[in-house]
Amino acid sequence: MTDWPLIVVKQGLHGTLMVLFGLASFALYTLPGHERRSAFALRVWLSGSAGVGLLLSAALLVLMAAGMAGTTPLGVDRETITMVATAPGVGAAFMVRMSALVLALLVARRAASTVPLVVVAVAGGVALGSLAWNGHGAMNEGIAGWTQLGAVIAHLLAAGIWIGALVALLLLVARRATRTTRAHLIISHRALHGFSSAGTLAVGVLVVSGLFSSWVLVGPDNLDSLGASLYGQLLLAKLALFGLMLVLAGLNRLHLTPAFAGALNTGDTRRSVGALRRSLAIETLCALAILGLISWAGTLAPPASGDPEAQPQKVAGPVELLGKLNG
Repeated sequence: MTDWPLIVVKQGLHGTLMVLFGLASFALYTLPGHERRSAFALRVWLSGSAGVGLLLSAALLVLMAAGMAGTTPLGVDRETITMVATAPGVGAAFMVRMSALVLALLVARRAASTVPLVVVAVAGGVALGSLAWNGHGAMNEGIAGWTQLGAVIAHLLAAGIWIGALVALLLLVARRATRTTRAHLIISHRALHGFSSAGTLAVGVLVVSGLFSSWVLVGPDNLDSLGASLYGQLLLAKLALFGLMLVLAGLNRLHLTPAFAGALNTGDTRRSVGALRRSLAIETLCALAILGLISWAGTLAPPASGDPEAQPQKVAGPVELLGKLNG
């Protein structure tokens, strides 16, 4: 039976920590110090992300303990929760994540200054990277296992850079026309232009690390039958949405941002800002959908795991595949 609460909590935790790390990083490489207070409510978003991240991390721990004990979250006992929280790998990652999020929450109220903002970004990156121990990235041992874990961490951080920037840019262009000044429009255009280099780097890391992880988790022998398993179908859907995000990102960079710059010169920016707002909103929705697909796929055994139920030729249909979900 599909454990939807676990999938939803994982999706929310991934998204929240990506916003925390990505927003803090975006403010560092895009916004000068005096603009971090006026561009959008940076400190509120960072504090909120850290706080929600703490709650979702605790909820994930309880759901994992309940799944291990074969009971409901309300029925799980303290001993099982403690055992999961202190277990090697997952437990250590949980403790590191909680410590990093507490630090980020304490420092976020001063995040308009550079040094506290660096602390929040590093803490957010550590918290985000710790999620690698909760998925398939930690399924192998030895050098191969550490290589795979490193690829997953790089993938998470690159995704955080991109998703955090999407949220920041959407906040910048989402102001009502009556509250938007020319100075704010100039900040928005400079932020759009400033993200281009970081965005290109993030996409490159996503592609390389994603290809490596897919090769390890799927296996070359299973590529021709990828669509025959639920895991493969989720992966293909993720790739389709990622391709759409690349198209939208290219449209923003090559057409919408230059059009916005031209509109700044004429003073009529309503149409160009509206087009940017719609494009960024669609791109953000695609990112949220991808996080949901990843969270779902994380509850399935990948084709290369050696699990007979994960092999396409062994699966009779979606009922058997859904039965594989183990939380």
